[in-house]
Amino acid sequence: MSLKGLLSSRNSAAARGAPASAPAATALSDRERLAMLDELEQSGLGWFWASDAQGRLTYLSGAIAARLNVPLDDLIGQSLSTIFSAADREERGKSLALMLGAHKGFAGIAVRAARRPEGAVLRLSGQPVLAANGSFAGFRGTGTDISEEYHREEETARLARYDSLTGLSNRHRMAHQIETTLTAFKAAKRSCAVMMLDLDRFKHVNDTLGHAAGDELLKQVAARLTRAIDRDCEIGRLGGDEFQVMIPDCDDRGVLGELAMKIITMLRQPYSLEEGRCVIGASVGIAIAPHDGVSREDIVRAADLALYASKNGGRGQYRFFSGELENETIFRRRLEQELGTALSEEQLFLRFEPIVEAASGAVASLEAHVCWNHVQRGIIDEEEFAQIVEGSAMLGDVGRWAIAAACEQAALWPESVRVAVNVPVSLFLAEDFVTCVADAITATALAPARLELEISEAVFFGDASVVDRTLAALFKLGVRLTLDEFGSGYSSLAYLRRAPFDAIKIDQKLVAEAERQDSRELGLVRAIVALAGALQMDTMAGGIESAGLLTALTSGGVRFLEGPIFSEPVAAETLAQELAGGTWKIEPSADRTRRARRRTVFRKIQVIHDDYAYEVTLRNLSKTGALIEGLADVPKGTQFVVDLGGGQLAVATVTRSNGDVQGLEFEQSLIEDGSGGLCTRSRVSPYALAAAGAPLAALSPGAFLAIEKGGAIPKFGYAKQPA
Repeated sequence: MSLKGLLSSRNSAAARGAPASAPAATALSDRERLAMLDELEQSGLGWFWASDAQGRLTYLSGAIAARLNVPLDDLIGQSLSTIFSAADREERGKSLALMLGAHKGFAGIAVRAARRPEGAVLRLSGQPVLAANGSFAGFRGTGTDISEEYHREEETARLARYDSLTGLSNRHRMAHQIETTLTAFKAAKRSCAVMMLDLDRFKHVNDTLGHAAGDELLKQVAARLTRAIDRDCEIGRLGGDEFQVMIPDCDDRGVLGELAMKIITMLRQPYSLEEGRCVIGASVGIAIAPHDGVSREDIVRAADLALYASKNGGRGQYRFFSGELENETIFRRRLEQELGTALSEEQLFLRFEPIVEAASGAVASLEAHVCWNHVQRGIIDEEEFAQIVEGSAMLGDVGRWAIAAACEQAALWPESVRVAVNVPVSLFLAEDFVTCVADAITATALAPARLELEISEAVFFGDASVVDRTLAALFKLGVRLTLDEFGSGYSSLAYLRRAPFDAIKIDQKLVAEAERQDSRELGLVRAIVALAGALQMDTMAGGIESAGLLTALTSGGVRFLEGPIFSEPVAAETLAQELAGGTWKIEPSADRTRRARRRTVFRKIQVIHDDYAYEVTLRNLSKTGALIEGLADVPKGTQFVVDLGGGQLAVATVTRSNGDVQGLEFEQSLIEDGSGGLCTRSRVSPYALAAAGAPLAALSPGAFLAIEKGGAIPKFGYAKQPA
C-alpha cells in the first residue's frame, strides 16, 4: 500500500468514527497532507507502517528500511513477526506476534530487524483498524529510531551488572545468577559447583608497582581465567582480588580438581606490565550443591571456608569443602605449634632420595627430605610434613636444622657422594642464612662442594640486592648451587646470568609431559639441556617412574636422574649399608613405581558389611587403600563399604588382617583434594536421601545406612570395638 492509500484509509476510518458535531477539517488538501507526511518521514521524526489482517506488512516508510539496512521490497508482504524480533532478551516473552494476534493496540516495543540483529533499534507502536463491516482489517502504526537511547540505557544497565574494570559479572550479578540457578536446580535435582578464588601476593604488586599496575594485572587475570574454563560457567569479580566461578551440572570432584589446578597453573605464570614483570598465585575453594548446601548462602559460605583452608595450607592450592574443615584447621595449627617441640626433642629425621648419574648408574648425590616421628600420630612422611611446615613460622628453623643434619650425615659417606638440601625462600632471604650454611660445613668438616643447595626461582622476586649478596657469599663458600623448578613458569635467562649456578633442575611437571610422543615438552627439555651445556651447567630431572620417560630424558641429554624407577627416599641406616662399598649403583626397574602415599590419620569412621555398620579407627589412608583398627579376626577377601563421611562411600576389600588391624584396598582410587588430603570422586546424592525420607543436607558418617534400615545402626556382635 502507498502512503496515499494509507492516508485514504485513515481518512475513511476517521470519517466513520467522527461524531456528527465534529468541527470542520483543516483546509489542507490531500496532496498537501501527503507532502507533510513525506517530509515527516524524511526528517526522521516519525515513520509509518501498516499490515493486513494476516499480519503481513503492507506499507513501511522507506526511511525505516534504510535504517534497518534491508531492501524495502524484501519486507513488503512478509509477516511482521518474522521481520522484527525483540531487542531485549528479557523481553523475548513479549512477542510481537502475540501483540499482533491479540488485535489490540500496543506501544513502546523495542525491536530489531531479524536479519540485522546488530543493527538499528526501533520502538514500534500500533493500533488495530476495522473494516466497514467492523471486522479486523490490520494494524496501522508508527516507528521511531531509538538506537542511541537504547545503547545508552543498555550500557547503564550493563555497568550495574558487570565489573567495569574486568568486564566480568560483578558481585550483585553473581549473587543473582547463583540464587536463580540453585533455585531452579533444586527443583530439577541438578548439581552446581561454586569456586571462590583469591590472588596470592596481589597486595605486594599494588604496594610496589602502584594501583595502575594492579588494575592492569586484574584485567590480565580475568582474561586468563576466561580462557582456562572451557565449559559453560559464570565468572565474576567480587571486588579487590577476589573472584567467583559458578559451574552448573558438575559434581565430579576429579574434574573440578583438574580445572582448579589448571586455573592455579595459568594464573601463576609471569605477567608483563608497563611498570615491570611480576608473578602472583591463586588459592581456590570449591563447594558443590546439593552436597554442601542447597541455598546460595550455604554454598558461598562453604566455598569461602574451603578457600580459607587452601590459603592456610600454604597457598597456591585448591580445596574442597568438607564438614571437618574447621576441625582440620585447628588440628593443622596444633601440629604447627608442636614443631618447636619436635625440634627440641629430636623428633625430626631425614630420609634420602638417590640422584643417579645417567651415564654410569652410580649415585652421585642424595636429596634430603624431612620427616617427623610424632608421639601420637607416628611417622609423618616427607610429603605430608612439607604440607604442615609450609607457611609455618617454624619453616626457617626446620630448614636450618635440615642443613645441619644433612651435613652431619654426608660426612659419614664416601667423598664422591654429595648431599642436596631444598632451601625455603624465607630461609634464603634471612640475614643469618649464609652463616647457618658456613657453621654446618665447619661443624662437620664437610667439603663445601659436597653440599648442594636447591634454590627456587621464587627467591628472585625478593630484594635483588639481598639475593645477589647471598648468592655471591654462597659461591665464595664453595657450595654447589642448583636452580630448582626450572621451567615452572618463572624461568628467565636473567637468573642464569646473575647467579653462579652449577646445575639446573627441570620442573617435574615439564618432565612428566616429556614422555608423551606428541609432546612439545621433550623439545623444551632438550633446549634446557643445550642451554645448560652452553653455560657449563649440569641438568637434573626428578619424579621419573617409567622406562619410557627415562629413555626420553637420557636421549635428551639430562645428566642426573631421580625418581621411583631408581629408589624411594630411604633411611640413613639403609644408606650406610648401600654405601659401605664406596659406590652405590642402581639399575632402573620398571617394576618400581611410587608407592601410594599414606596419610597418618586417627579418626573414627564406619565400615559396612552385610547391612551392619561397625565403628572403627582409621589409622592411615592412601589413594588406593586404608588401614583400620577395631574389628577382630576379619578374614582376607571380606568386602566393606567404607563410609568416610560427607556422603563419601568407597568399596574396599580386606587384603591383610592381623588381629584387630586390617589393610583395605579400594575398588576405585581416591583423588587428591588439592591440599594434601584425599577424597572420593563422587558422593551419595542428598536428593537420593531426601527421597528416602532424610533432610536435604550433607551426609553425616553412616547416615545413609540408618535411613535404609529405618532406625539406629546395629552393633557388631562378634567384633572388638575400638577404644
